[in-house]
Amino acid sequence: MSEAQSITTQREGGILIITINRPEARNAFDLATSRQMQAVMDMLDADDSLFVGIITGAGGTFCAGADLKAVARGERPATPERGGFGMFSKPSTKPLIAAVEGYAVGGGLELCLSCDLIVAASSAKLGLPEVRNGVVAIGGGLFRLPRRMPHHLAMELALTGDIREAAYFHQQGVVNQLSSPGCALQDALALAQRLVQNSPLALAASKAVVQAASEQTEAALWDGQMALVAKAFQSEDRQEGLRAFAEKRKPVWSGR
Repeated sequence: MSEAQSITTQREGGILIITINRPEARNAFDLATSRQMQAVMDMLDADDSLFVGIITGAGGTFCAGADLKAVARGERPATPERGGFGMFSKPSTKPLIAAVEGYAVGGGLELCLSCDLIVAASSAKLGLPEVRNGVVAIGGGLFRLPRRMPHHLAMELALTGDIREAAYFHQQGVVNQLSSPGCALQDALALAQRLVQNSPLALAASKAVVQAASEQTEAALWDGQMALVAKAFQSEDRQEGLRAFAEKRKPVWSGR
């Protein structure tokens, strides 16, 4: 790749650690970084040996949102295929965990909300401060946040632009787990290890149904969930899981 490597990856078994590597810009996203994130999401989706992704930031902070210097140059940090930051409108089909240190503000919080689980250091700070600068948060935060916390509290954050400590978001159920400062990635890895004990196809199918639940009526879900879980139901992994249960042993997942 000719572009600087602003997204790096590391494998830990079935877990892919995805690091935003622009500490000099507080891990803000420009177009090149968005393209690289899209490529990583594509790879995670395509690789049957990977079950879960963890997104974190280098240099002690998660993400300060869009790179405003790049925006001033006329760049939009988005891709046609996956939207803002290369994933907002179409994140990986596999479970994603955000491991947050420092600031996750603006698009940084929207990046967290594109993930399925959030582990944040107690010292982390999150918010949608766009309105302070005459900007509107269009990376999904304004509709994802009120699905994860009470409507009026989400409205307060959206309209004041307040930045709050991670403990506030944990109290409201947005953050799954609080960590000691410096330990968010370590704790996210521990959480991911719990997930990868399960069938990767069942994980992806369960994620799809839970996501659909916030977007469709219950009647539509009864009709539509089988299409979402068909691959998992017809998989070799399902047969392996049933055999392993009957044989009282740990299953060996293939992702097929």
